[in-house]
Amino acid sequence: MKLELDPRDVEAVHRMLAAGVTVIACTGRPFPGAVPWVQRLGLEGPIVCYQGAQVRNLDGSVMLDHGIPHAVAMEVIRFARERSLHVQAYRDDQLIVEHDREEAQIYARHAGMQVHVVADLDEAMGPTTPKLVIVSTPDELKRLLPEARATWAGRLNVATSVPEYLEFTSAESDKASALRFLCARLGVPQEQSAAVGDGRNDASMIAWAGLGVAVQGSPPEVIAAADRTIPGPGHGGIPELADLLLN
Repeated sequence: MKLELDPRDVEAVHRMLAAGVTVIACTGRPFPGAVPWVQRLGLEGPIVCYQGAQVRNLDGSVMLDHGIPHAVAMEVIRFARERSLHVQAYRDDQLIVEHDREEAQIYARHAGMQVHVVADLDEAMGPTTPKLVIVSTPDELKRLLPEARATWAGRLNVATSVPEYLEFTSAESDKASALRFLCARLGVPQEQSAAVGDGRNDASMIAWAGLGVAVQGSPPEVIAAADRTIPGPGHGGIPELADLLLN
């Protein structure tokens, strides 16, 4: 996996850390795929991973864990099977699939993980899974998103992280709930928190934070949740955010 971080963004993060700002990585990535990025940024954790389903320390120890119950996970898996869509689950930080399709390899390369093929997700998943991901084309997932949200309303959170990933987490876990948990644990009042993101999976976190920041070009629901926008990574957004928070 090639880590591509603009040096100006890394410097801006270091500037915030030096000023005493607690910087937390909040990502949809599984824990193993998140750690290299966190280390490259010089963060010491904790890490919000799996779309907020888990909060982990850098040593892997778990602070918060809200997985999807097995029976509900199987509903999503059957939904994907009936439509011949690629779907994947996780167990013990391993990416597990029933078929080694190209979609699995694309995701694995992006996440920095290996694909583990199992005979049957029903048997291989365990009592819970942190999240489920359907990987397909942006057009297909844009069409499926309203149906999936309606089907599991009140039982699962459904959102896209990047346009090719439709991600499912338990109803009690999203990035907002993870941020709320960490602010309480760290003694940070809500009004002194800030959150920035660019995906539908970031919208709840951006809306909850005292200062919600969306990256320019984010989906409309993300922009609507934010107090302001900034340019994307590599285009001056993170230094702008650092200036805003420190001044």
